[in-house]
Amino acid sequence: MNPSTGQETALDPTLPIVDAHHHLYDRLADRFAALSGGRRKYLIDELLQDMCGGHNIAATVFVDADAMYRAEGPAEYRVVGETEFANGQAAMSASGLYGPCRIAAGIVSTTDCRLGDRVKGVLEAHLAAGGSRFRGIRQTGAWDADASIFGGMFKNGEHLYLDAAFRRGFANLAPLGLSFDAFVLSTQLRDVADLAAAFPDTRIVLDHAGGPIGIGPYHGRLAEMFTAWTRDIKKIARRANVVVKLGGLGSFINGFPSYGSQPPASSEALAADWRPYVETCIEAFGADRCMFESNYPVDSGAGSYGTIVNAYKRLTGGCSAGERAAIFAGTAIEIYRLDIAHAAVA
Repeated sequence: MNPSTGQETALDPTLPIVDAHHHLYDRLADRFAALSGGRRKYLIDELLQDMCGGHNIAATVFVDADAMYRAEGPAEYRVVGETEFANGQAAMSASGLYGPCRIAAGIVSTTDCRLGDRVKGVLEAHLAAGGSRFRGIRQTGAWDADASIFGGMFKNGEHLYLDAAFRRGFANLAPLGLSFDAFVLSTQLRDVADLAAAFPDTRIVLDHAGGPIGIGPYHGRLAEMFTAWTRDIKKIARRANVVVKLGGLGSFINGFPSYGSQPPASSEALAADWRPYVETCIEAFGADRCMFESNYPVDSGAGSYGTIVNAYKRLTGGCSAGERAAIFAGTAIEIYRLDIAHAAVA
């Protein structure tokens, strides 16, 4: 343990890593900041401080955080402000003044696909704002009938990804070379499978290992629900256009015993909680369709950044060197088409 950072000593510290999913924001609305330990500010300096535990983080991918939208202009285009913001943080990193890691080398923002064909203009505005870094969008589909799960945080309604208007907008992604990050709860995984089957030419990234849920009416039912989660993960994995992020398991939504424990859980304890999900995903998708994500700072309730990375290094200890290279860097580089020639990640 490093006493100055509170992080564990890094395992396999030379292994190149691309963190495929984290957030950046400033003055975040309280309802969203509550997910990140109450932090309303999380910019490049805060992220780099969390990442200073000795791991070889070569680059990262920024994913939308409902932050920094434009205050003016047409309502549907205001989300483009987040891409402008993320690209500014990326430009700061690209100066080299913040170290060798390239923050936000890929940018995933958001829009509302229910705009139908009008979404094309928003996507083109994102592309212009993000320059060479904008790679796709995420539109959260997470929903549950029990208001205690998200407390009205996401106003999607049930089965967003099956909605006809959503799909008319979604159809604009592939022609522009853009991917889609899907965020749902485990009870909604069949909607992702249906979407992937309907759009085989669109790259879909399943976030957070398919969102196991263990709070509210699902408290204490993780083991019971694991069978259905496994069935649906395997069904999605049969779709070659889908890859999965191995992360997001350190959120309050999962209900694992290690979350928020005092003293904080070790990487061994985190790995014990997460192992069934991570190993099932790797087996179903194959290492070349899996990628590591920290989901920071949302997953900070599970432990420090370095401890979480150590947990995933433990979880992949039985993989070959090539498989670990794919999980920790290669898959993210391919899917998000990252230009990080400066980093030795081959």
